[in-house]
Amino acid sequence: MYNKVIMMGRIVNDLELKTTPQGVSVCSFRIAVDRRFQNKGEEKKSDFFNVVAWRQQAEFVTKYFHKGRSILVEGEMTTRQYTDKNGNPSTWYEIVADRLSFTPEPKQQGAYSDTYSAPPPAAPPQQASSQMPAPDFTAADSDDDYPF
Repeated sequence: MYNKVIMMGRIVNDLELKTTPQGVSVCSFRIAVDRRFQNKGEEKKSDFFNVVAWRQQAEFVTKYFHKGRSILVEGEMTTRQYTDKNGNPSTWYEIVADRLSFTPEPKQQGAYSDTYSAPPPAAPPQQASSQMPAPDFTAADSDDDYPF
């Protein structure tokens, strides 16, 4: 079986490094990931994902990241069953981070684009004559002359 999740989003809560009773560092946070498509006239929609980082990854994320910062998360999606405050069975989904990475940050509003724009095509070279000569094609009578 294979369970690998890769997401890039923005951290939506303040980060806090915690330690388990056994002395293991842990940090839980949420990221907002914008959807690739939106309907015309609608605002962008985002999906929110829970992430947990352990040990060195937890120390790394709390040291170098903050709320609002873009982050790339690679890890494994896990689930846990629990009972909510109303006594209903529920499922908790979270990404257990294997790798956390920096991503480019926009320098100023409007200065960053996440889409590629091809350069405009070059102008065709100027011809000495205003009309191009018609190509001289000869028609093949049968398919027998083709080497394949």
